[in-house]
Amino acid sequence: MPEQLWFTALLNRLFAGPVDSAMRALGVQPVHPNAPITDFVAMQILVAAFLIALFVLVRSRLSAEHPGGLQHIIEGFESFIKDQSHQVIGPHSEGYTAFLVALGFFILICNLIGMIPGFDSPTAVPSVPLGCAIVAFFYYHAQGLKKNGVAYFKHFAGPFLWMAPLMFPIEIISHLARVLSLTVRLFANMFAGDMVTLVFFSLIPIGVPIAFLGLHIGVSLLQTYIFVLLTTVYLQGAVGEEH
Repeated sequence: MPEQLWFTALLNRLFAGPVDSAMRALGVQPVHPNAPITDFVAMQILVAAFLIALFVLVRSRLSAEHPGGLQHIIEGFESFIKDQSHQVIGPHSEGYTAFLVALGFFILICNLIGMIPGFDSPTAVPSVPLGCAIVAFFYYHAQGLKKNGVAYFKHFAGPFLWMAPLMFPIEIISHLARVLSLTVRLFANMFAGDMVTLVFFSLIPIGVPIAFLGLHIGVSLLQTYIFVLLTTVYLQGAVGEEH
């Protein structure tokens, strides 16, 4: 049995059997059949459950006359992303706000949850930033196809048809590189932040690590902003009027 966080151990105790059976049915052989749920998967489940509960709570308490503090925070986050996407994408950006807000909240909470004793930041594991990057990749391409139809593929061919054999492979590599860029940037910063905080807590458990916790919060916010901003820029390229 691998070493597990307490929440991971709880999930494996409750759901190891069904998860193991489902993985084998898909042709995946669990490394640890008695603990097929890993820490980073468990943390993502916890973050998703927390966000669902948070949004349900805010929805149940929405008030135009007497908004509470939590509503102000959520609305401020949503307003910031909506204004940013409006500046980058244009006046038709409102339809993408929900996705960008959900993506931003998920990444931010995944970044910050590692600051709580007994939990880890799933974004410090490469699979999680990669998953977020792949979701963003497919989303902006899907929106480009939805808005422009088959004409969306024209910008892969370059400005002239005779350049298509050269430009098409270059564009494909460029778009795949975006996935790598988003993944490495988020993973590297969160992994480094977790390691620095852990080292200083082990060396100097009182006082000094507080500064690094503040730095970790700043990095978490910054990396969330960069990820969402770049996704917005890619969206603008996919749904722009020039297609």
